[in-house]
Amino acid sequence: MLLLYIIIAYFALLLGIAYYTSRDSTNHDFFIGGRNSNWFLVAFGMIGTSLSGVTFISVPGTVEKAHFTYFLVVLGYFLGYLVVAYVLLPLYYRLNLTSIYNYLDNRFGVNAYKTGALFFILSRTLGATLRLYLVINVLQLFILDNLGISFYITTFFILGMILLYTFKGGVKSIVWTDTLQTTFMLLGLFVCLGYVKAELGLSVADLWSKLNEKGYTDMFIYDVHDKKFFLKQILGGMFVTITMTGLDQEMMQKNISVRTLAGAQKNMLLFSSVMVVVNLAFLVLGGTLYLYAAQLNLSVTGDDLFPTVALQHLPYWVSVIFIVGLISALFPSADGAITALTSSFCIDILNIERRLGASEASQRALRQRVHLSFTALFLVCIVVFKWINDKSIISLILDIASYTYGPLLGLFAFGILTRRVVQDRFVPFVCIAAPVFCYFLTNSVNIDGFKFGSQLLFMNIFGNYKFGLELLFINGLLTFLGLWAISSRRKDI
Repeated sequence: MLLLYIIIAYFALLLGIAYYTSRDSTNHDFFIGGRNSNWFLVAFGMIGTSLSGVTFISVPGTVEKAHFTYFLVVLGYFLGYLVVAYVLLPLYYRLNLTSIYNYLDNRFGVNAYKTGALFFILSRTLGATLRLYLVINVLQLFILDNLGISFYITTFFILGMILLYTFKGGVKSIVWTDTLQTTFMLLGLFVCLGYVKAELGLSVADLWSKLNEKGYTDMFIYDVHDKKFFLKQILGGMFVTITMTGLDQEMMQKNISVRTLAGAQKNMLLFSSVMVVVNLAFLVLGGTLYLYAAQLNLSVTGDDLFPTVALQHLPYWVSVIFIVGLISALFPSADGAITALTSSFCIDILNIERRLGASEASQRALRQRVHLSFTALFLVCIVVFKWINDKSIISLILDIASYTYGPLLGLFAFGILTRRVVQDRFVPFVCIAAPVFCYFLTNSVNIDGFKFGSQLLFMNIFGNYKFGLELLFINGLLTFLGLWAISSRRKDI
């Protein structure tokens, strides 16, 4: 019962911070924090947003089978952050954008603009609700079911809290609440790691040696057919970052809330460097937990590893820190997503900033209705995930998220790397065709025992080849080529 009171107290603290920071907030403050955010706070808070509850739970659990191969993806992330800092951020600041998808309107036209915004809305809605569902499920299974609190009440309560502390201040409040939540998340990570290491009686050097003996520290897979082939991991991580950070309104609205481009770039460099260290710590934690589980003769693996050890085999005070860290990992990805979706829908779809004669009060009322609607949509999505309750469906939704960012990669790459003019009315068809083609490229059909399809043909030609993170690049490349096909050379006047 004490854990429940701690959770409630944590929510109360968030609401207090949100109330204090959102006083006299305007729509401009909600969307980009009045472009007056502290670069250090933005950088620190973005760590929690990028990691999410899925990282907190899942990355340690992957170490037994995937070892440290994920760290190559993280190194790819770092390269991608450099592209975001020195290619995309200067573009966004030069155009003084509130929504980054306004660039597509300026470069191509209204159809490209709306298409890019809708792909973001689809991607972020599915991804954020999935992350939220997974963490709520952990809280439910390990704590709240024992207290007789239903999953639906938990979901309604958590979304209600997120709505309350983001409703008025938006980005202006989130910059501060995310800083608090990142602090608690990192506290949970390092306290649990330090305690389990001490229980094993190992120094840092001895722990690394043990992990190395088990093969957990292996990173490089040299088989080009494998999904985790090292170049796929690095390049895939780079393009994932470029798209899911640099072309994502949720992540970029925090960056462009910083007063100057130089500040935003410092934010990105600090954030990316810390992310490398934190992700390595999660992997080390995973290996350490497996060593500890073996010592206790536990057979638990995967996503159940961290919560099982933390809540059932560690002291109560460590369990409390774990729960606070887990909740802190949950909220930055959910509150920022709802705020970003509200911003994108209001600016990109409803054109709230371009409505002639619309007062600040009427714009605020419309924005709040949209904010409430997205919160309700999150509730519906999470309930649907609960009804389905199938891990294969969850994997499918993660795959869908990678498909939907491909067209955004192609759109922005074509706009930045070429000077050609597209026929704007055909852009939506190109952006839909690319992920559809990718789906058929990576899947085969089985009818009455007869298999056919592009994936089967690809495997017959190149051996047992399996697509990995490179699919995002292929998706973006197909979009790029499609845009080239519907474009012509610019005629400068």
